[in-house]
Amino acid sequence: MPHSETSTIAVPDEAHAAPQHKHHKHAEEPRDGHITFTQDTHGARDLTLTRTRTHESHNDNRPDLSFPFSTTDMNRGGFTDEYRAVSDTGFLPADLALRPVPSHVYRLPQALADPEKARQLKEMKLVTWKENDPEDPRNWSNAYRWYITAVCAIAVVQVAFASAIVTGDFKDIEDEFHVGRVVTALSVSLMVVGFGLGPLAWSPLSELYGRRPIWIVPSVIYVIFNIPCAVATNIQTLLICRFFCGIFASAPLTLAGGTISDVWDNNERGMAIALFAAAPYGGPVLGPIVGGFVGETVGWRWIIWVNMIFAGVVTAFTMTIPETFAPTILRKRAQMLREETGDTTITTEQELFKASLSQIITETLLRPFQMIITEPILLLMSLYIALIYGLLYAFFFSYPVVFGEYYKWNDGKVGLTFCSVLIGLGLALFVTPRIERDYLRRAEAKGGRADPEDRLPGMMIGCWFVPISMFIFGWTSPPTVMPGGGNWVGPVAAGIPFGFGMVIIYFSANAYLIDAFPGYVASALAAKTVIRSGSGAAMPLFITAMYHNLGNGWAASTWGFISAAMIPIPFLFYRYGRAIRSRSKRAVA
Repeated sequence: MPHSETSTIAVPDEAHAAPQHKHHKHAEEPRDGHITFTQDTHGARDLTLTRTRTHESHNDNRPDLSFPFSTTDMNRGGFTDEYRAVSDTGFLPADLALRPVPSHVYRLPQALADPEKARQLKEMKLVTWKENDPEDPRNWSNAYRWYITAVCAIAVVQVAFASAIVTGDFKDIEDEFHVGRVVTALSVSLMVVGFGLGPLAWSPLSELYGRRPIWIVPSVIYVIFNIPCAVATNIQTLLICRFFCGIFASAPLTLAGGTISDVWDNNERGMAIALFAAAPYGGPVLGPIVGGFVGETVGWRWIIWVNMIFAGVVTAFTMTIPETFAPTILRKRAQMLREETGDTTITTEQELFKASLSQIITETLLRPFQMIITEPILLLMSLYIALIYGLLYAFFFSYPVVFGEYYKWNDGKVGLTFCSVLIGLGLALFVTPRIERDYLRRAEAKGGRADPEDRLPGMMIGCWFVPISMFIFGWTSPPTVMPGGGNWVGPVAAGIPFGFGMVIIYFSANAYLIDAFPGYVASALAAKTVIRSGSGAAMPLFITAMYHNLGNGWAASTWGFISAAMIPIPFLFYRYGRAIRSRSKRAVA
């Protein structure tokens, strides 16, 4: 496993004049130390930069997910390792800490390119972590960090669970409100739409105010919105409130990955991120299992009450999560130090180069869609993830067709069929840490600097399992294989390869996007989330009709052929990804 490295950063007076003075890395072993600068008797500052050590678990070559992408004006300030650096003094000279946004297009930040601005930066001191800093989440005990990880994962499971739990008793909703299956399916679709829209607000708000308040406030409101869902007297109330449930429930989906990245640095978070990758897909699978039995015994309204109880308990646990976002912690420390010392030069990059409202809107609402159009890597990877996510929600409507209509099973037994997807998901949890270790070996073999395409082998393994699962499901279902004896094993078992491939594909594709766009992570992930949620919301509206009209075999095979057509994507990017990135304005070199 590669250790953290030390950084040498060009002095701005030289850097803006000579492109060859770009930020670069040294391969030698790190040693303790910090940036030092002195003044001679005439007040001139010695701009010799020694060393800044990053945390022992941090690899400087990999993206920093704790950087406030949406709320920092990176055109002016560029990028910095301030939030991961460790120094004896707890300060970093601002003019020596800034560097260009990671991209193959080398562009100095405006603050360094302008000599006057660069001179002003010499007086500013950026706050960093100190050695063995107790406030640094990476220094907390392993047990406490695993507790935080578990709470994050369960919170994601809960909101994903909520999106699908109502599928356990659609029939009673249809009978009570006198509506059809498509209208009832909107109770799932609208909540998933909320999952896509909510993060566009929660992500920048968490950067401005910290993760903790965004963990708590939206979650409490989400719990409250379950009440009108449970007591709804018409379908309109149910659907509108489910949509708002999705908006506010999306906060854990937005924050969980970042919180895990806060407490586990990028060389040690393999298993933690594997849990996070599985949670958004495992939660919906649990929904029909619980919802089927609850709806069958006490009715659909109690499905909502059970979900509210689950959400309330999880929200109580999320209230125990402390602030973990490094920019927020260091910003508060800078404010305290300014008050105590009266030194106004103490600051953080986020304060020094605060983005305007228009820039935040551009970063969160416009740039993601610009990148979808101009970045083929982002577009195709997002479409692949969207297909997998959509097929998961398609199962919630195709399983009732096969097992409810043909096998005549009740809602509870139909819900149990989703256990096979959970088995596949569990198998994937054993594989994803091994994929991460393989990536680290590749990085070490390349001197600690892996290519983003080294993230793709996992995807190249998982891509085969999804079409296989669809063909198994379609051609072991009635009328090809009629009910009787143990014939149910075939279509039920199809969930195992699907659950396995689903998690492996998402784990690798998500990591690839992060590594390919390290300077635009927020926009890339926002684009992926919107496309993924759109697919998950659309599938429930036509899957039942599709299986009725095409038949089980050909309906499932249609998705099998589509997912098979996606198989070349990771292989093509593995071969040509570097060339594609070289033509991009935002991808890393």
